[in-house]
Amino acid sequence: MGLLSNRVRRSEIKAGDHIYTYRAVFAYSHHGIFVGGNKVVHFTHESVTSSDMNAPSSSDDEMSNLPSSCSTYPDCGFRQPKSGVFLSCLDCFLGNGALYCFEYGVTPTLFLAKVRGGTCTTATSDGPNTVVHRAMYLLHNGFGNYDVLGNNCEDFALYCKTGMLMVEKLSLGRSGQAYSLIGAPLAALLASPLKLLIPSPVGVATVTAGLYCMSRYSTDIGVRTDVVKVAVEDLAVNLGWMDGPQEAFQENEASSSNNNQAINLD
Repeated sequence: MGLLSNRVRRSEIKAGDHIYTYRAVFAYSHHGIFVGGNKVVHFTHESVTSSDMNAPSSSDDEMSNLPSSCSTYPDCGFRQPKSGVFLSCLDCFLGNGALYCFEYGVTPTLFLAKVRGGTCTTATSDGPNTVVHRAMYLLHNGFGNYDVLGNNCEDFALYCKTGMLMVEKLSLGRSGQAYSLIGAPLAALLASPLKLLIPSPVGVATVTAGLYCMSRYSTDIGVRTDVVKVAVEDLAVNLGWMDGPQEAFQENEASSSNNNQAINLD
């Protein structure tokens, strides 16, 4: 995978990989976990039904253009009632889009060089067996309510790969793609006063890009401090599914504090 593109061939992906494809002429991307057997587990709006899976996709709900039926794989499109987690074949997941592979454990330099969000993270991935286990568990138990900014398809894939969830309920999710929607306009706004100090349009554009990249890096799941690792079995499957991370974070903090006190006493 190169600096400008993470595009891969089908023969290059393996079970446990975080894959994605672009929709609406590269306006946004849809993410999932390849679980082997030409199958992908992914998360979308739970209101999607078999009758509207073939409708044009929308950036608001990230519908994945799944057909109402798949002649090759009878279980393609499987999901539990009232769940937004789907099992699809790779062909239906991609639609007419190309295949890309999300990168993990990249260096800060490479992360900053990839200007577009939703392509990589500095966080490291867990082993493929763990990743596939999380994806299949969530296929049968759900991943809470879909939210385009706080709990979307990229957030789902990131959790499957790392087991990390946000502690703060009101904070932006882990999705780099979601932050790009907010970060780019914000960087432009912050850089606008510099037009008085930097007469060159190129200089202003450079500063704006720098602000955007640095702010995007600060929200990456690999460097954020408001994330905690949560076992997939501890996730709830209803509206209170996000209460688990807060409790786990508090338990981890208490355990760490007790350990530090014990060390000091020694």
